[in-house]
Formats: sequence, structure tokens, C-alpha cells
Amino acid sequence: MRAITLMLCFMLACAAQAEDQQASLPFSKAVRAGEMLYLSGELGAKPGSMELVPGGIGPETRQTMDNIKATLEANGSDMDHVVKCLVMMADIGEWAAMNEVYRTYFKPGKFPARSAMGASGLALGARVEIECMARVKAGK
Repeated sequence: MRAITLMLCFMLACAAQAEDQQASLPFSKAVRAGEMLYLSGELGAKPGSMELVPGGIGPETRQTMDNIKATLEANGSDMDHVVKCLVMMADIGEWAAMNEVYRTYFKPGKFPARSAMGASGLALGARVEIECMARVKAGK
């Protein structure tokens, strides 16, 4: 029983430390200005950590979009209210693989405006970074 208690304490301490890793960065995940929500660039890092998910562009894009979705929902919006995204890629040659995952987060024919660019280096050695702007849901 004591071993289980110690293990749980260790896991909770590690989780709290991971949360602190992102919380200590010098920017906000999202800023609301009127009815608009501006999200900082998001990477495919595991929530609360500074560790990218393994597997390359596909899994990184999925985690990036999951992180964006969670930030939107925590701030009174959702994927249906995204109006513009900027995609930054370490290798623009991975465009098709990124798009394959990205498109699944939006309703067919309801994609936000988007810009994209290749970058010579992204934080944490990421393959992709995405920032979005969204409207806040009515009444939020």
C-alpha cells in the first residue's frame, strides 16, 4: 500500500512539474479581445510538457490540433469558430501529410482562411507549429 501511495505522489508531482513547464513560458496560450480569441502558436507537445509526441509530422499535427481544440474550448470557442490559421512547417515537403490530419478537424467545406510557410527551425525541433484566430461563441 505504501508503495502505491509513493508512486501516486510521484506521478502527481511529475504532472504538476509538467504543467509548470508550459505555465512558465513568457506568453499566453490565448488572449481575448472583444469577441475574438487569438491563440499563440501551438506545437505537438504533450499537454503541460515540453516534450513533442513521437512519430513525425502526422502525430505532431494531430497533437497540435488537439492542443488548439482544448485551448479554444477552455476559452469559450471551438473549431467551428476558427476564422484563420497560420501553419509553420520545418519542411514544406511534408505539406500533404500535415493537410491529411489538419483537414479532419474542420467540417467539410468549412475550412478557415489559412497561410503557411516553411521555417528554418521551430521550437523544440517541432515539424509543425500552428496559430489560430477564432470568434468566441455567442453568450460566452
